[in-house]
Amino acid sequence: MLLELAIGDAYGAGFEYANEMSADNDLSQYFKHPRHQLTPGSYTDDTQMSIAIAEVIVAQLPWTPEVLANSFVKTFKRDPREGYASRFYQFLLEIPDGKEFLAKIRPDSDKSGAAMRAAPIGIYRTPEKVIEAATIQAAITHNTPDGIDAAVVAALMSHYFIYRLGPKHKLGQFLEGYVSGNWSQPWEGTVKSKGWMSVRAAITAVMRNDSMSELLQDCIAFTGDVDTVAAIALGAGSCSEEITQDIPSHLVTDLENGPYGRDYLIELDKQLMTVYG
Repeated sequence: MLLELAIGDAYGAGFEYANEMSADNDLSQYFKHPRHQLTPGSYTDDTQMSIAIAEVIVAQLPWTPEVLANSFVKTFKRDPREGYASRFYQFLLEIPDGKEFLAKIRPDSDKSGAAMRAAPIGIYRTPEKVIEAATIQAAITHNTPDGIDAAVVAALMSHYFIYRLGPKHKLGQFLEGYVSGNWSQPWEGTVKSKGWMSVRAAITAVMRNDSMSELLQDCIAFTGDVDTVAAIALGAGSCSEEITQDIPSHLVTDLENGPYGRDYLIELDKQLMTVYG
């Protein structure tokens, strides 16, 4: 899950809000964004915050706002990287721990930050537990109805496939049974910054593609906030028996592999999938 999520994030980072790059979406390599400094093959905040969530789950720590916020801060400070919103990046640089994070954060966003990091939560055994855990983590930074709903749906996406709860074409219907919204309605057009938009686009792409390579290209083809769409979709799609796992090998080998890169993600994936297995 985390490896595929990171590949989607890193590949999508070259295309985020860069419509002029659309013709390059051929999976041949990681692309340099025309306006950002991120090195091709590097993942962004979508993956780093998903790692923070996964590490709390694997360590079986108390699922509290302070523990989760501590993990967000620790994960960032040991490996600072671009990709975060500029003000949130500065905020993370300045605060020392989760306690101060909670004291100073303004948790009023309805953007995609809480949804992009929610995929690992799908490992919990029941939809009710997934909803509870996703809500708690979302409220830390995105304590709005849309921000929380987007995170809950993103977590339920991976849960649906991990626990084989139904066929892929009924994913949207399943999600609508737990969270109000038109989650089964196909998304069309550019994906803007609202969390529900990225999640709707990710659901659409997962439901209409049968291989990971097609899924990744389809996510990027929406244009807009496509690294988040791809991270959510590939995290869920990696758990589906109906989706052929055919990510090009060069996108795996060319993904960053520092202390928290490819090999770390593979090992953390293994630990995550055995915690409740």
